[in-house]
Amino acid sequence: MSLESNVDFLRHLRKLNAFKGLGVYTPAFAPAVPTPLIETADFGSNPGALKMLSFVPAHLARSPALVVVLHGCGQTAAGYDLGAGWSTLAKHYGFALLMPEQQTANNANTCFNWFDPEDIARGKGEACSIRQMIAHMVAAHKIDPKRIYITGLSAGGAMTSAMLATYPDVFAAGAIIAGLPFGLATNLREALNVMMQGSDLPAAELGDRVRAASKYNGAWPKVSVWHGSADRTVSAANADAIVRQWLDVHGLPEAAMSKANVDGYPREVWWNADGQTLVESYTITDMAHGTPLGLAENDERYGVEGAFLIEAGISSSYHIAKFFGVTDQARQPQVVSTGIPRERADTISMTLAVPATEPASAAPSGRYRARPRKPRSKGIDVGRVIARALTAAGLMK
Repeated sequence: MSLESNVDFLRHLRKLNAFKGLGVYTPAFAPAVPTPLIETADFGSNPGALKMLSFVPAHLARSPALVVVLHGCGQTAAGYDLGAGWSTLAKHYGFALLMPEQQTANNANTCFNWFDPEDIARGKGEACSIRQMIAHMVAAHKIDPKRIYITGLSAGGAMTSAMLATYPDVFAAGAIIAGLPFGLATNLREALNVMMQGSDLPAAELGDRVRAASKYNGAWPKVSVWHGSADRTVSAANADAIVRQWLDVHGLPEAAMSKANVDGYPREVWWNADGQTLVESYTITDMAHGTPLGLAENDERYGVEGAFLIEAGISSSYHIAKFFGVTDQARQPQVVSTGIPRERADTISMTLAVPATEPASAAPSGRYRARPRKPRSKGIDVGRVIARALTAAGLMK
């Protein structure tokens, strides 16, 4: 939507303060969906008044990891979990899952309040509530404190940026999908501006916003950035700003060290002197606002297509889990049950959030037709393995 359309939308709201951050959707929510998520009521003082939902598979891996997932506007934790497939991944690979949920009392469109200074400061508001949930999970399930990760879509992606900046000592890595950089908006006008235009601030100033959010001076979290090039809700310029922000934090050059296509889409990579990837960026060509779905490398499909959950021929959830390192554990043979027959899972279209209008330039329903996939070889490609090792070591691009 254009800035003019957003302003017109705001004029028709009963209360201006009902709009907070990426609230460009009508507050129409999906009916209850079958979910393995369990709510925990008592996890701390909860200053942000969020709900805590989680899933812990029967077979946790040794030194289990925790993945925190933040839904987008107009969505619920259960709906986004079903759509993005995170609890299925958690059961397959033995990690714990935490899915905080916004409440309409805090935000009429269930957006996380990603630009409110009272909700994104260390020890305050929603950021503090999420931190308390993490502490509860660590204590209750003996989570490895060095293996805590966070990801989110849209407003959840913007809040992911805030959590990485505010609590860099907590997270080993994060993944931001169709989100925004940290520290660029403190009110409604600034929020709309950065959503539509991104930021042209120098990388050093973007990095300073992160460094000023805490007194941390240790190793910074790794960051994976995902954005559709045809996103008209949150400009794709924000992906560039997020990358520049975290490259500066990590002290890396702006020029990518490696460029390649993954499942048909451009991926840029930056690594440190040890060959460890610290920042990566995926551009999902021609995709509108949402989380990209597709068949994963292991020939599994994680998630179900729906509003802002877009079939694009690439499984962002799987690639993010791989970036986090949580797929390195032995895969569990069981498949999590969603209460939906498997033969129907690929055809169900949920209404997790319904836009007031569809952008005129977007594909029907905001979806992008998946590219045909080549059959996978079941054998080991030795040359590819060697090439990957050389690339990781910085000896080959």
